[in-house]
Amino acid sequence: MKFELFVAQKYLLARQKQTFISVITFISILGVALGVAALIIVLGVMNGFSQNLQEKILGINAHVLVGSYNGLITDYHQLEEKISQIKGVKAVAPFIYSEVMASGPGGVKGLVLRGIDPLGADSVFELNKILILGKSSNLKQENPFPAIILGKELADRLNLTLGSKVNILAPSGEKSSAGFSPKIKTFEVVGIFKTGVYEYDSSLGYVSLSQAGKLLGFKQQGVTALEIRVFEVYRAPEIAQQILKAIGNFPYYTRNWIEMNQNLFSALKLEKTAMGVILLMIVLVGSFSIITTLIMLVMEKTRDIAVMISMGATPQRIRKIFMLQGTIIGCIGTALGYTLGLGISFLLKKYQFIKLPADVYYLDHLPILHRPLDLVLIGVMAILLCFLATLYPAKQAAKLNPANALRYE
Repeated sequence: MKFELFVAQKYLLARQKQTFISVITFISILGVALGVAALIIVLGVMNGFSQNLQEKILGINAHVLVGSYNGLITDYHQLEEKISQIKGVKAVAPFIYSEVMASGPGGVKGLVLRGIDPLGADSVFELNKILILGKSSNLKQENPFPAIILGKELADRLNLTLGSKVNILAPSGEKSSAGFSPKIKTFEVVGIFKTGVYEYDSSLGYVSLSQAGKLLGFKQQGVTALEIRVFEVYRAPEIAQQILKAIGNFPYYTRNWIEMNQNLFSALKLEKTAMGVILLMIVLVGSFSIITTLIMLVMEKTRDIAVMISMGATPQRIRKIFMLQGTIIGCIGTALGYTLGLGISFLLKKYQFIKLPADVYYLDHLPILHRPLDLVLIGVMAILLCFLATLYPAKQAAKLNPANALRYE
C-alpha cells in the first residue's frame, strides 16, 4: 500500500478521540449520499414520465404524416405504394381529419374526428391495444347506423356506452332559404378507448374512411393525409425527408412526431435539466462539508504533518494524503447514494406505494426509468465535486512550515 493512501486511511479510521471531527465526516458522507440518491430518484422519475408520455403519444399517433397543400390527397393509393418501398417504413395508412360536434344524452362536445381504414388501423397505430370496450373491426358496420369509436372521457361526459347513439354535426352542410344548416348524422358507439392522456380521451373519435368522407361531403374520393409508422422512431425526421424526395415536393409536405410534440418534450427536457442542477446543489453542500472536515483535520494534525515533512515527505505527498482522504469520503458517499437511490427506485417501481391522482395526471403511479448515461454522469459529477473540495485544505497542509509547527511542542 502506498504511503499516502496508508496515512489517509489511518486518519479516517483512527478517530476515537476526535468525536467532533468524526461526526462532521459522517455528515459529509451523508450529504453526498443524499444528494446522489435524490438525483438518481428524481431523474429516474423524470425519464419515466417522458418515456411513458412518448409511448402513449406514439401509441395513438403516426411517426410521420404526409399531407397536401391542396387539401385532399386523391392519388393516395399510388403514394402508399411509393412510401411502402422506402427503407425503414413499417406501414402506411390513409386517414381523414376533421373537427365536428358530438351530441348525446349528456350534452354537446367538440370532437376531433378521424376517418381510418378499420383493417389497417393496427398497422400504423395501436388502436386495439387502447380499446377497453369493442374492437376496431366493428368500424366496418354501416347498418342500421354507421359505427364510431370514442374516448372514455368523452363517452362519460356525453353519457354514452356501447350501443348508444350519438349525433355528429359536421361543418359541411347546405344553404337553404332559412340559411346554412349543418349536416347531422347519427352513429352507433361500437368501441371505447382509453389512452390515459386526457386530451385524447376527451376529444377524439374514430369512424371508417367511407363514413368520414360522406359526413364531410367530399365531392371526390380522397383523404386528408397519410400516416406512416417507421421501425426506428428517432429516425423519423430522416425518413420524412426520404419520403418527400420519393413522392416529390410540391404539393406534398411531411411532418414527424418530434416536430409535432417539440414544445412538450422540450419542456420536459428543460425541467429535467433544472431539477438536476438544483439537486446537484445538495451534493455541493456535502462537498463543502468535506472542506470543513479536512481544514479541521489539518489543524489537528499539524504536528504529524510537521514530523512527516521533517522525515522527508515532500509537499506533494502531504497534499496527496488529504486529497485522497477527501476523495475517499466522496466515493463512500457516492456509493451509499447509489445504494439508496437505486434501492428506493426499485421499491417505487415494484410496489408503486406513491399514488398519483388519476384525474390530474395521465397515470396513477410514479414511473421510473434509469438511463446508464445519467447514472454515470451523476457518479462522475459527485466524485469530481468532492475532489475539487479537497484542493484548498490539501494545499494549506502542503504549505505548512515544520519549524513553526514544532516550536511549541
